[in-house]
Amino acid sequence: MTTPWGELTLARFPEDPRDRLRAWDASDEYLLRHLQEVPLSGTVVVLGDRWGALVTALAAHGPTQITDSYLSQEATRANLARNGVETGAVRLLTTQDPPPGRIDVLLVRVPKSLALLEDQLLRLAPGVHEGTVVVGTGMVKEIHTSTLKLFERIIGPTRTSLAEKKARLIFSTPDGSGANAANPWPYRYALPEGVGPVSGRTVVNHAGVFCADRLDIGTRFFLGHLPDSRGNRRVVDLGCGNGVVGTAVALANPEAEVLFVDESFQAVASAEATYKANGVPGHAEFRVGDGLSGVPDGSVDLVLNNPPFHSHQATTDTTARRMFADARRALRPGGELWVIGNRHLGYHVTLRRLFGNSELVASDPKFVVLRAVRK
Repeated sequence: MTTPWGELTLARFPEDPRDRLRAWDASDEYLLRHLQEVPLSGTVVVLGDRWGALVTALAAHGPTQITDSYLSQEATRANLARNGVETGAVRLLTTQDPPPGRIDVLLVRVPKSLALLEDQLLRLAPGVHEGTVVVGTGMVKEIHTSTLKLFERIIGPTRTSLAEKKARLIFSTPDGSGANAANPWPYRYALPEGVGPVSGRTVVNHAGVFCADRLDIGTRFFLGHLPDSRGNRRVVDLGCGNGVVGTAVALANPEAEVLFVDESFQAVASAEATYKANGVPGHAEFRVGDGLSGVPDGSVDLVLNNPPFHSHQATTDTTARRMFADARRALRPGGELWVIGNRHLGYHVTLRRLFGNSELVASDPKFVVLRAVRK
């Protein structure tokens, strides 16, 4: 990537030579060009930097990065090292960490989730003062009227730039609007009846977690077709989201040890809050990480997975393929992977290639539940 401060070599994480998706886009470039004319003094905070491109370019200014993504944080570490920058030059925080008390420059890479943007702007607003420079960036298709209204309500008067290469900048002038505003997140609701052990139970969703205000139809279908987990001692809710699936297993099988894992800090916080809100017996572990990295080979009895098929705005099955391969490695012989997915994604083909088998457990016009056994 070419920046006003030189050329950077960047990659996504985990690095895959077959992946043609770049670790930056035109909105990152547009923001960096604009920052040539901005005095970057004081505390510089970068929210939502997807793969570390922004903080790597701005490392000389000692920025603080705030991200919801473990993979983005690891990409940042790798990209800093790749470009000869000490990791300590950038302060790495998650969306669950307390934000800086004073913010002099706030740079926002607009996230896909409007709820996450609301939550984070409200968390950051007390540190913003009348002299803070606030600039957002995103592709034109990512910036909507609702996006601008959020900046306006929480930060202050807001305008946008002209578009360049289908990217746009957002400029907000702080007026103290959101400094004392109440944050509606996390959001709690009761599950409907007819969804097995979690019927009527409480769900806690932090901002940015998929389907934050209701049970999504895919998970509802999965809950109706979960395997009998009795006898399975070690169960993983892989890509756990708000933890409803793993919580259902724990309620049905108090003897199980359930590992909730996701690459989203917001998701794992939601899963832990959901689990604790329901007073579930048994043992559970909550881990933010890259799939089942760190889980010993052959140590798991059952993996339950609802894999994402988007990486930000890009549609890809890369994450699903990595999750399936991870599950195969971690499962003991005879252990099972159960997957819920949109039927058009063709996960059965990938499972047969990895496991040598794939069984259709249930289907409807939109979803399939598949089972693969580790031989």
